Amino acid sequence: MVNKYRQHAIKRMFERGITEADIDSALSNGQVIENYPNDYPLPSCLWLGYIGERPIHILFAGNHQLGERIIITVYEPNPLQWSTDFTTRVIS
Repeated sequence: MVNKYRQHAIKRMFERGITEADIDSALSNGQVIENYPNDYPLPSCLWLGYIGERPIHILFAGNHQLGERIIITVYEPNPLQWSTDFTTRVIS
């Protein structure tokens, strides 16, 4: 799959010091932690991956017909809002 980046994702990556190579790495060593099958125009999911020891969440939609993964946003999860393994939201 080819990664396509939304403008919002590019801005957030720049602000957070995350490169396309970091995204590739995180996508190769992570897992889906939330699915959003009803998102429009394409279903999306939240992915947890790592850049070395640094956890990152990647929200992306898959356009399988075109072989594209559309990166919507990228961020480092806040430990106060996520479980210690960053896979489950903490409700406070």
